[in-house]
Order: sequence, then C-alpha cells, then structure tokens
Amino acid sequence: MKTRAAILWEPHTDWSVEDIELDPPKRGEILVKLAASGLCHSDEHMVTGDMVLDPELAEAFGLKQFPVIGGHEGAGVVEEVGPDTVGFEVGDHVVFSFIPSCGRCPSCSTGHQHLCDLGAFLLSGMQLSDFSYRHHSKDGKDLGIMVGLGTFSPYTVVNVDSAVKIRKDVPLERAALVGCGVTTGWGSSVYAADVQSGESVAVVGLGGIGMSAVQGAAMAGARHVIAIDPVDWKREKALTLGATHAAASMVDAQPLISEITQGAMADKAILAVGLATGDLIAPMMSLVKKAGRGVVTAVANMMADDVKLNLFEMSMMRKELVGCIFGNANPRYDIPRLLDLYMDGRLKLDEMVTTTYTLDEINQGYQDMRDGKNIRGVIVYD
Repeated sequence: MKTRAAILWEPHTDWSVEDIELDPPKRGEILVKLAASGLCHSDEHMVTGDMVLDPELAEAFGLKQFPVIGGHEGAGVVEEVGPDTVGFEVGDHVVFSFIPSCGRCPSCSTGHQHLCDLGAFLLSGMQLSDFSYRHHSKDGKDLGIMVGLGTFSPYTVVNVDSAVKIRKDVPLERAALVGCGVTTGWGSSVYAADVQSGESVAVVGLGGIGMSAVQGAAMAGARHVIAIDPVDWKREKALTLGATHAAASMVDAQPLISEITQGAMADKAILAVGLATGDLIAPMMSLVKKAGRGVVTAVANMMADDVKLNLFEMSMMRKELVGCIFGNANPRYDIPRLLDLYMDGRLKLDEMVTTTYTLDEINQGYQDMRDGKNIRGVIVYD
C-alpha cells in the first residue's frame, strides 16, 4: 500500500515527510493504522547524533541505521494480521512497546521484559521477524523503522512482540503515551527508585518522562516530590501533577531539600533531563541522603563514558546509583495497568499533552520541544 512517513535520511537534518510504499505483514507481524504518535526525545537523539551507531561497528555487522522512519510511541487499530500469526485479530486496539518482549529469553522469563534480548536489534531498523524491510521509499530504497516501529506514519507493520493489546474504550490518542514516556517515567519512580510511602523524591527534568516520574512518586506515596527544571511553567505544571515543591536547578534544590528533610536530603533522585551528561551525576547524587538511591533514566550519547562522581561519598555514605530503561517495567503487564489507572482518573494523561500536530508539522513539533514549550507533543492522524 501507499502511505506517508517522516524520514530521517541522515543525522543533523530535518525530518522529511514523503510518500512511501508499505509491504503487507508477514508471519508474526501486523499492519496497524495509527491514531497518534508521541514526539519523544529519543527520536531527537537520532537527529543530534547522540543515538547513532558507530559506523565501523555498524558496517561490521552489516547494519544500516539510515534512512529511518522515526517514531516509537504510538497506538492504533490492527488492520491486517500476517499469515499463521496468533494472538491478534483485525480490529484489536494496540499500544506499541518500544522494547519488544518475546516472553522466551532469560530476561523476559524472569520478569524483566524491559531487557528482552530482541532489544539488541532495535537500532538496525529491520523487522524482528526476518531482518528485512517492509517500508520503502518511492524510488525503492529500503527504509528502517525506529526501534522496529516507525510511528511517524499513519500506517506501519510491526512484529507482534512489539504490540500490546489494550481495552477498546481507552482513547488511542492518550494510549500512545504509555508506549514510552509515561511508562518510563512512572516506572523510574515505582520500580527503579522503588519509592516508598513517606519518602522524599527529587525529579530532575520535567519533560514527558520527568512529569510521569512526578506522578509515579506521588502515586507511590512520597511525602515530598521536588520537581526541578529551569522552565517556569513546567515547574508550575508539575505542582498540579503531584509535586509538592519545585526548584529551577539542582543548586537551588539543595537548600530546599535540606530544609524540608531536616538535613537528611532526599531518599531518591531521578535524572530525567533531555540529554544525560557526566557532569550531572555528582550534583544529582548530592541531593541524595545516606543509603539513598539515584536513578539515571535520561539517555546519554552512546559514546559518553566520562562521569563526575565522588567515590568516597558513594562508599562511605552507602549511596546507590542505578540505571533505568523503560521504567524497568514489564510492558505486557504495565501498559494495560497504567491505562486502567488513567480510565479510573488516577493517572493523568490528558494533562501531559501540550500540543497536537499533523505529520507535516513534525519539525515544528520538535522545535517546540527544544524551546521548552511542550511536555509532550503528539502527532494525531486522521
């Protein structure tokens, strides 16, 4: 079939919205008509070059990351099911999970679906079923799809391991958000930080992930949730989503947290900025109390390996520094659960969407994100 998609031909260029050819699904795949796609920062990391495979490594494994159709935070309706494919039927409503879950690898079988072994192939852009392509440019070139999804198109073909069936009464424009940002942020608090009732939690960075971490900490029963971001309106918004205090920077947050915790400092801190850099780790850990935990959820440049950290403080104060991907969640369990919480009025998704765009407005949407105008921009399809 013919459809349209936003293609990134190479880093440091704009998204190009073009006509494409889409092949039908093969075994283990489904064709989905999307209702919406979130404009997540991870796609921006391909534009900036922070999430780009080393050329020599890619060549050694026969991988070609570009050109690629972006987008990985989407929801829609199944239009066609590949031959001999079980578990889905036409008309099912699905949310895409940006980390697939095969259910068979050691990680999946021990309850760590966010570490599924299929994740090793996501930046290849190829279909997980047979490592080939279903998306092609109008002149016949193969097009990769971001983490096996490619939601910057009203239609896409994906592997069933990347799709989670959901209840049909959930608005798909909101359901899309739990395919990445909301689950990642919420799980950063609930799972990675393991926030407990009565604790104090600092969240650094108030985009889609940070705002969801604020909600997760509040829902877990935190006494203090300190939202940290230089943008005034984002701090004000966080106070309506569960934050109890706000600060413009980690420097400003230090005396505030000391005061409200009687000098003990925060039990947990979560780094959810747009781009993680090594110089942010030490100030984040300075917000954490003895035996407290710092969580790095923000994506860093793939080659970044320099971190500033006081090692004496780490050992003598028994602090913990942990990583987090997809909120350390199990998408097949947590995506439907979070949507139940939304439908019950407990998880706020409507309030997370700042601006909606058409596919043709994608570059404006990302410029708005860079300018600090959005919590989450969303592309809405017809």
